[in-house]
Amino acid sequence: MGRVASDDYFIRIALKEAEKACQKEEVPVGAVLVINSKVVGRAHNIRESKFDPTGHAETIVLRRAAMRLKRWRLNDATLYVTKEPCIMCAGVMINARLGRLVYGCSDSKGGAQTLFRILSDRRLNHTISLTAGVCEDECAGMLRRFFSERRKKAKEGIE
Repeated sequence: MGRVASDDYFIRIALKEAEKACQKEEVPVGAVLVINSKVVGRAHNIRESKFDPTGHAETIVLRRAAMRLKRWRLNDATLYVTKEPCIMCAGVMINARLGRLVYGCSDSKGGAQTLFRILSDRRLNHTISLTAGVCEDECAGMLRRFFSERRKKAKEGIE
């Protein structure tokens, strides 16, 4: 499935979630889960603030939505994420039978699709329709600014 008109709209909602993470000094990644053009969940990274190695936006939004919907199969859902998911999050998406994933910027160091093609690997019991590069400049820019500021603080001895 290719890009659709609403992809930009929902990625921009995910960017607002990423901004919330940034304000908490978390890596600015946001996620929004959509079913039938309606937002059924949203989340941002909380790994640092909650000391939770699974505290990625994607995992959180999928867990919350499954509980709210009272079902773990999310084959009718589209997940919008500002950054390409990691291997852990890709595994959760596959296990949730996610229908579609849309993400902003790629992650050359940890992206599940860029590095391993997990989301489209036909050897697995489920593959996910994928659209990449939606609002890529905004998504990548937020991450660049965050890490640049973090490096600057570290250099100044603030952290």
